[in-house]
Amino acid sequence: MENFDINNLVRANVKTLKPYSSARDEFEDFDTANMVFLDANENPFENGVNRYPDPQQNNVKQVLAKQKNVNQNQILLGNGSDEVLDLLFRAFCEPKKDNVISLPPTYGMYNVLANINDVENREVLLSEDFQPQIEKILSAVDENTKIIFLCSPNNPTGNSFSDESVVTLLQNFKGLIVIDEAYIDFSKKESWINELDAYPNLIITQTLSKAYGLAGIRLGICYATEAVIAVLNKIKPPYNVNELTQQRAGLRLKETAKTNTEIASIIEQREQLLKVLLNVDYIEKIYPTEANFILVKVDNANKRYDELIAKGIVIRNRTTQPLCENCLRLTIGTEAENKKLINALKPLS
Repeated sequence: MENFDINNLVRANVKTLKPYSSARDEFEDFDTANMVFLDANENPFENGVNRYPDPQQNNVKQVLAKQKNVNQNQILLGNGSDEVLDLLFRAFCEPKKDNVISLPPTYGMYNVLANINDVENREVLLSEDFQPQIEKILSAVDENTKIIFLCSPNNPTGNSFSDESVVTLLQNFKGLIVIDEAYIDFSKKESWINELDAYPNLIITQTLSKAYGLAGIRLGICYATEAVIAVLNKIKPPYNVNELTQQRAGLRLKETAKTNTEIASIIEQREQLLKVLLNVDYIEKIYPTEANFILVKVDNANKRYDELIAKGIVIRNRTTQPLCENCLRLTIGTEAENKKLINALKPLS
């Protein structure tokens, strides 16, 4: 988008904000082996975590920058993707004045965070085939619309949005387009990270919770222009990603072969499960998926959910979500777990 200036979107108080300067921000030196640190009021007795963590998570960012082919200054890390999303609200959306747009059925935290930050969330339903309705979205935009959230592949539907739809929004919306790519590793589509240089209003969020199997350490990732990341760095907590998370993430990111093997296994199990579901009588529709889960429409979601619970299988009942009446969401497990699911489904059909 031509003539895009991020300063036109930043909240006035954030523009003038002087961020907190931590002890680790003020002393920056990679050669610290012989230094005595008496600056941060830490406990001096070494136990591996007695020192504050790197506030900029440089070791993790170095690995990500190389793998994703982006500049390190285009990366922000958060305590899960939810913190990253919350920072976007706090940086760009004025409470009681601005609004955002989300596209249900989709990830529920967009609406929760909008409510927490006292920002209007204008919901524009996806089409019946779960694609963005571009004309309706652009019609919902006004001068106070700051962000449009696109979850692609989408949760809970599993499908990706068409490239044409995304490009149309990027070219015609003067605010920020946030593409939530939590499930991108299970899709054949390329990440929109490759388009960051072409669209200054594009923001990508990813996570280590899904394909990397690190949901327990809570690490979310934001990729954007250096200007956007600079704004978010002004308001993020100084030590928002702890030392143990940084260490574990650094190790896992280097295990590319293992990660790729696990992703391939999940995709293989997904395809096998899709074939089995075709023969379950009470399943009325199986939706296309590019994620590590499958959305299915059944005759009676509440009944089938309870039946599976009784057999020790916990799935997600999505029947209360827009366009998802009588829909269940099945996460892809290990081969052994999927066999248990298949065995539980057979007697119920």
